[in-house]
Amino acid sequence: MRFMMIVKATTDSEAGVLPSQQLIDAMQKYNEELVKAGVLLAADGLHASANAVRISYPEPGSKPKVVDGPFTEAKELIAGYTLIEVKSREEAIEWALRMPDPHGFGQGEIELRQVFDFENLTEDPNARAKDEEIRKQVEELKKA
Repeated sequence: MRFMMIVKATTDSEAGVLPSQQLIDAMQKYNEELVKAGVLLAADGLHASANAVRISYPEPGSKPKVVDGPFTEAKELIAGYTLIEVKSREEAIEWALRMPDPHGFGQGEIELRQVFDFENLTEDPNARAKDEEIRKQVEELKKA
């Protein structure tokens, strides 16, 4: 089972305030623990929404609408994520509870969400085969 730990943004992360060296060290130690346990798939921080673009689809069949950031509600924004693969929801919660306060000032908030596996989205064997082929292509590109 894959889970994403979504680190919520704060006013500081949206203002472009970089993490302290102490927080960077704590996060690197945490990520090393995830690697040693064999559960880490990815972990990255995101730039502030001032550098972002939001694309919406206001009406079915209409052209997408592009809006440049920044976006106003920091609590609704994402500052980073960690993607893990574990055996259960409970294990994912245990790992999320071990993450250091992602903003270092008691402002951190982590949302834990399970990632869909493609086979949970459709029974169509052709769609599943196509998804598997795409995943293989991605892996090959990583090796190149």
